[in-house]
Amino acid sequence: MTKVTAQLSVSLDGYYAGPRHTGDGHWMESAEAAAFFRVTRWATDAMAWRERQGFAGGTHDTNSEIVAESFAAAGAYVMGRRMADGGEVPWGAEPPFRAPVFVVTHRPRETLVRGGGTSFTYVTDGVASAVAQARAAAGGKNVAVAGGGSLVRQVLAAGLLDELELHIVPVVLGSGLRLLDADLGLGAKEGIELVPTRVVHSPDVTHVRYTVTGRAPLLLDDRGRGGGPTTTVS
Repeated sequence: MTKVTAQLSVSLDGYYAGPRHTGDGHWMESAEAAAFFRVTRWATDAMAWRERQGFAGGTHDTNSEIVAESFAAAGAYVMGRRMADGGEVPWGAEPPFRAPVFVVTHRPRETLVRGGGTSFTYVTDGVASAVAQARAAAGGKNVAVAGGGSLVRQVLAAGLLDELELHIVPVVLGSGLRLLDADLGLGAKEGIELVPTRVVHSPDVTHVRYTVTGRAPLLLDDRGRGGGPTTTVS
């Protein structure tokens, strides 16, 4: 069964990159990039990631196995325009996806076909349409929401995300681009409930996978005053 999944590397305080780069100068020299590369270091050191990019070296360990698992599970991708534009040149003639990619955008563009089975289809009628098209193209495998964080929030807010995996890196950044932010559109007494289904520890990062169960009201719970649900021990 096709699931819509997302994964992102985040700092301990929830940032996936530094403050957004909007000024002059190269993105690689920005604070946004510096923090991004810190929280994704575990992945770029992994042999499976490096092989997929066409690079030599890397470490074969638990982290590498998780990267390989993620690539193997995806039959199609959904991506934001900023990520697609930023990666177009670095990814080269054979991007690492090897599957159809659907880019959420307001600016039309002809489908871009690359080697290795990757194509970029530019979807201008919203995130739900992009996810639906990706489902149809995934061949029974998962639809992976590749990012960035703003797009992951859109998919989560729309109730389209089945599974979220956070790669939590032991660093505090203090500011930057936060994954779970106020634009989720939650009510004052509403939350999005998740169920942890897997936790994998490594020295560099903790991988936590959640099933997303959806929006739910936040109900009064007065167990701290002796009320609420109780458990009887016999």
